[in-house]
Amino acid sequence: MHGNGLWWDGVMHRPVLYLFGSAAPPVQQFADVTRDARTAGFDVCIGLTPTAARWLDGEMTLLEELTGHPVRSEYKRPADADVWPQANVIVFAPVTFNSLNAWALGLTHHFVVGVVAEGIGKGIPTIAMPCVNTAYVQHPQFDRSVATLRGAGVSVLYGPGGFEPNEPGKGRPGGYPWHLAMTEAARMIQPPHNP
Repeated sequence: MHGNGLWWDGVMHRPVLYLFGSAAPPVQQFADVTRDARTAGFDVCIGLTPTAARWLDGEMTLLEELTGHPVRSEYKRPADADVWPQANVIVFAPVTFNSLNAWALGLTHHFVVGVVAEGIGKGIPTIAMPCVNTAYVQHPQFDRSVATLRGAGVSVLYGPGGFEPNEPGKGRPGGYPWHLAMTEAARMIQPPHNP
């Protein structure tokens, strides 16, 4: 990001990144990813699927201290005020087979899937980086879901230049390419250059 911020109303603001994750091993790296995103100039809000929230239960206080925002995994009640600023960009990573398919099919039973589904209609720049194994990607719905999301304008970092699946039981959480998602997030919020 040039200048580490965005201008509106004559004031420089840190761009708001919604960092969403579902229950795959790389979600356990959210504290480090959040630190890196803050260093890069983002104001970070963390959203998790219910299972991912259970996995990170012992880190909730740390994540809230790092971001200055509550971690969310459930829809708010209609009368409750929104506790997050509006997103400039969303990164949904890791996104599991289940969450990716639910999103593409418009099945919004989880808060984070509801936000990204609505984000398509709101035009919020969104990146999805799956975390799936080679058995899941053989299911015919997976390619359809990737194509549906790409067709809706989501930047799906999958295949060459993105996440490449591994054999079942041979995951590489330390090799998850977080840098690709964060580079894409920074790129997506840059204003277009006029010649």
